[in-house]
Amino acid sequence: MPSGAERRGTFWLVAAIVIALDLMTKRWAETSLALYQPVQVVGDWVRWRLLYNPGAAFGLHLGPWSRWIFLVIAVVAVVVLYRLARSSSGTDMVRQVSLGGVAGGAIGNLVDRIRGPQGVVDFLDVGVGATRWPTFNVADIGVSCGAVVLAVSLWREDSQRAASTDG
Repeated sequence: MPSGAERRGTFWLVAAIVIALDLMTKRWAETSLALYQPVQVVGDWVRWRLLYNPGAAFGLHLGPWSRWIFLVIAVVAVVVLYRLARSSSGTDMVRQVSLGGVAGGAIGNLVDRIRGPQGVVDFLDVGVGATRWPTFNVADIGVSCGAVVLAVSLWREDSQRAASTDG
């Protein structure tokens, strides 16, 4: 059974991988792409398109204080995620990986908010024609995938708990 330090190690390893991939790909996007100019990768389905999002997911914006509000929310979220990782079972590596993915994504976007007022660097553009998903980045993938896996993990835990009390 992994020790507490090993559990935290998995959490931080996954977070570090997401952060590193996010920062490298954002740097690539900023040095290789022209602002708002789409570059087809897989036909019209997948494109690179550099833009800056001063708000939150899906362009949510809270006025002139958005940057600072989302910065504080991200810091609080990372602390909460770390505490969840610390308190979860050492045998639940799925939980550690999912929490690390969400934390890594939150930290990746937090770095952009700290860097300057332009906002978060987004560059992945997916869709067909005018029907497109909001442009995103590797940090967003870490947050989204980690959150889905975490939700499934929590659902499975609740189902197992309910089954053991019913039986």
